[in-house]
Amino acid sequence: MLAQERFERILEILREKQSVTVVELTEKLNTSESTIRRDLTELNRQGLLIKVHGGATAIKSVLSREEEVITKSKKHQEEKRKIAKYAASLINKEDIVYLDAGTTTEMMLDYLKEYDVIYVTNGITHARKLMNAGFKVHLIGGEIKAVTEALVGEEALEQLDKYNFTKGFFGTNGIDMKRGFTTPDQKEAAVKKKAMEQCQKRYILSDASKFNVISTIKFADLKKAEVITDHLENKEFKRITNIEEVFS
Repeated sequence: MLAQERFERILEILREKQSVTVVELTEKLNTSESTIRRDLTELNRQGLLIKVHGGATAIKSVLSREEEVITKSKKHQEEKRKIAKYAASLINKEDIVYLDAGTTTEMMLDYLKEYDVIYVTNGITHARKLMNAGFKVHLIGGEIKAVTEALVGEEALEQLDKYNFTKGFFGTNGIDMKRGFTTPDQKEAAVKKKAMEQCQKRYILSDASKFNVISTIKFADLKKAEVITDHLENKEFKRITNIEEVFS
């Protein structure tokens, strides 16, 4: 079997199963493990699959319409809560904190304990909850994006330019080793990118389902932020950026 034929067959198997081991491929393609490993290395280089220890996984894509906040908030709740609790513990007295709009960053609000902090957010729901809980909060202005209840656009970017954040906490729709952090909306990506530029320390809050996922618009390289997640299956990500796995 020629190399190109093997490549096509490997990708076909991945489309069906989403993950496959080297042993499985050697049996299905009737070839040696060394050949399969070379094939996986090449396909990984081309960005057509994710090579992991002992095999490969398919690259997922989320190029479809973004889900509404109420829908996303019901998914992976326990994982998000662990991540949010840990993230909240990183905030210290006199910090100036940016909180990105999103369901996991919203969960952080349940665990905030430090009141001698200035919180800045583009999330309408975030601002209201922070205000009601007695925290100091600044809500940046701009165009309201109904799907995520986030403020975006030129006005938001201009307002962010005046801040110097000690820490920023961000959501993402996808995390990929080559394509970085991604999100479906151009305007929201621009706000995330600008806010990250204004932060001394940057944290991406993401449950395991976001890894090996690519959304439409890139807003940062992986090396630009530390990732807080519940579980990391592909340890290769740790070669690129700091990743904190939260188990409780």
